[in-house]
Amino acid sequence: MAAPKIIVLGSLYGNLEPAFKKLAALHAKNAFSLAILTGDVFGPSPSPDTISALLAGTLHPPLPTYFSVGSQPLPERIAAHLAASDDDIAPNLHFLGRRSVTKTTEGLRIVSLGGALLQADAAAPGKEQHLPFHTEQDAHSLKGAHGADILLTSTWPAGIWAGGSKVALDEDCRRQVAASACVAELCAALKPRYHLSASPGDFFYEREPFVQAAEANSDVIPVTRFLSMAPYGNAAKKKALYAFTLNKSDEAVPPGTTASPFLPPRDKKRRLNEEDADGASYNRYGNHHQHGRQKRHRASQQPPPGPDQCFFCLSNPRTATHMICSIGEDAYVTTAKGPLIPSAADLALPGHFIIIPLPHAPTLHSLGTSSPEAARARLEMARFRDSLQSMLARRSDRNLGVVTWEISRDRNVHLIWQVVAVPAARIVDGLAEAALRVEADRHGYPAFQTRELASLEDEAACGDFVRVWLWCDSDGSDAIRSKTLVMPLDRDMRFDLQMPRRALAKLLELEDRSVWQDCQQTEAEETKDADAFREAFKEWDFTLE
Repeated sequence: MAAPKIIVLGSLYGNLEPAFKKLAALHAKNAFSLAILTGDVFGPSPSPDTISALLAGTLHPPLPTYFSVGSQPLPERIAAHLAASDDDIAPNLHFLGRRSVTKTTEGLRIVSLGGALLQADAAAPGKEQHLPFHTEQDAHSLKGAHGADILLTSTWPAGIWAGGSKVALDEDCRRQVAASACVAELCAALKPRYHLSASPGDFFYEREPFVQAAEANSDVIPVTRFLSMAPYGNAAKKKALYAFTLNKSDEAVPPGTTASPFLPPRDKKRRLNEEDADGASYNRYGNHHQHGRQKRHRASQQPPPGPDQCFFCLSNPRTATHMICSIGEDAYVTTAKGPLIPSAADLALPGHFIIIPLPHAPTLHSLGTSSPEAARARLEMARFRDSLQSMLARRSDRNLGVVTWEISRDRNVHLIWQVVAVPAARIVDGLAEAALRVEADRHGYPAFQTRELASLEDEAACGDFVRVWLWCDSDGSDAIRSKTLVMPLDRDMRFDLQMPRRALAKLLELEDRSVWQDCQQTEAEETKDADAFREAFKEWDFTLE
C-alpha cells in the first residue's frame, strides 16, 4: 500500500462550502488519502443553511475528512444528530470526539483531544463529546494508546517553541495560544509523527522536527513534527492548507531536527557524564579521568545509560543541537566541544569534528555483524569522513590532511569518530604517525599495526581496538595518501581515552589544548563555528541531495 497523502486545514469557522470546494479541486489533482480539519470547524454562529445541507447530505467533503471539537461547542443540531445516531454528520465527514483513538482505513492511528483544559475547580464535562473542554484525566487516559501517527489537539503543548528551536514565534502570538503541560506530556508519551493544532490568530506555526525518547531496546529514534494552522481564508493569507505524505517505514532523522522541547525537570543529582569501567567519564564531546577508588566503585554500580541519557543520542534532551551540522539517515556530524583546532589554517572554519552513528551502541559490530543497521551506519560514517576530507583539502589548496580516530570498546557508551584537520606535510613526512606511536609507547600500550579492518566481521574478530586513519592529497597530482593504524586492546586494560588527541596536540604544538575542558567555548562561539561549517560544507553535504 502506498504511503497515505494527507491534507490539513485550519479552522473553518463555518466556511464549509468554500473549503470543501477547495478540497475537491486539490484532491482531483493530488488524490489525497484523507483530510484533517484542525480547530473550530463551525465557529460560534454557523449558517443554519450550512447545517441543514450537511445533515441532508447535499454538502460534504470529497474525501474522508476527520475533525474534533475546537474552542467552540458543536452546533446544537449537530450535537443532537451525533447523540441520536452513530452515523457520520455527512458523507466523508467523521467526528473524532473530544477524546478518541481512531484507526483509519489506511492503517493510520489518529489520537484526538479536543477543547481547552478544564480548570480543576470546574464541573467535569461528563461523557458529552461535543463540549469544547477536556480534563487532565482525559489527557492521561489517552497515553494508553501507546503511540500515534497523528495527534490532533485544540490546545498547544506547553513549551513547544523551546528545545533549541530557532523558529520565531513572537510574544503576541504566544499570548494568544492556549497551551498546557498535560498536552505536552501526551505528545511525549505517544511520540506521534505529526502533532496538529490550530492557531487562534492569523498566523501559521511549523516547528522544526524534534526527536523524542526512544523506547527501551529500540534503536528507532522517534521524530515529531508540530504544525499549527492559520484559519482558513484568513485576511493575512497565512498558511491554512498543508499537505504531506506519511511514510510509516521512514525512520530517518531529517536535517534540522532538534532535541525535544518537552524537558523533564533537570535532576541536579544525576550524573551528567557516562562512566566507563575505568572510572573515565565519557562526556558528550570529550573525556577525562576521575581518580579515586570510591568514584570508580560508584561508577561500576551505575547501569549503562540509555539513549535518552547518552550525550551522543539525539533523543537526549541535553544534546547540544546548536552544534549539529548535518544529519543523514544513519549518522550525523557535529563540531567538537572544546575543539583541538578551533580554526583550521585561516579558513574561518573549525578543524575538529565528530561523526556519530544514530544507533545507540558501544561498537557497531555489537549490533551484529550481519545487522543491516550497523552496516548502513558504518557506510554513512565513512561517507561523512570522505566528505570532510575532500572539503578540507579543497578549501586549503591541499595543504590540510585529516586524522580520524575511533576507540572501539565494549565498555563504551556510544561509538564516535573524531576528525581533526592536520597539515598535509605532517602526514606525508610520517610525523603524524610517529607522534601517535610515540605517545602509545610512552603509556606502555600495544604498538600500532598497519592493517585494515574491512568489515564488521573483521572488527568483531579484532575485539577492542583503537583505529586511526591518516589521509591527505597534497602533491597536486590527485594521488591520495592514506594509511590505517590499528592498536588491539586487551579488554581489561586501562586506556587513556585522550591519548590520540594528546598525541596530535604535541605534534601541532597545541599542548595547552590537549584537554577539551581547558578550551571550552561559549555557546555563541560554538554556534558561530557550526554555522560557518554548515555554509562551507554545503557543496560536499550529500544529505542535501
